[in-house]
Amino acid sequence: MTTVYDVPPDKLVEVVGAKLKKNRAITLKKWCVNLKKGVNTELPPQNEDWWWVRSASVLRQIYLHGPVGVARLRTRYGGKVRRGARKSRFGKASGKIIREVLSQLERAGYVTNTKRGRKISPEGQKFLDNTAHELKLKIKQGESKSGGGV
Repeated sequence: MTTVYDVPPDKLVEVVGAKLKKNRAITLKKWCVNLKKGVNTELPPQNEDWWWVRSASVLRQIYLHGPVGVARLRTRYGGKVRRGARKSRFGKASGKIIREVLSQLERAGYVTNTKRGRKISPEGQKFLDNTAHELKLKIKQGESKSGGGV
């Protein structure tokens, strides 16, 4: 059985994001159009599909490390804040974005809320594992077509 651990994370998040974009429960809100993802970024995201990519990434993080709360996810998606001539510091990511993503994933049925934090639902685990299986088959087909030369 193929799981999330068996495929490259960047490719998995990309494929899951494309599938989540087709889901009507996960939509980009009006207030998210010209929004920075945290204090560590200077500009809004350049990728038009960033909302679905972030949703897929959050879903994968919950699969791997769940139950997870908003505070841990803010730390996970944070980064270095440039402060000019002063030393840089760590800055957390936007909590509003993460809370909205989590609520949309709950409405879609992929995540459940517990006292200890959000945890992956059986439907969400099945969704990620099936997507990982499809991706692994696609990667294998690509390797066989290339001939496996040096």
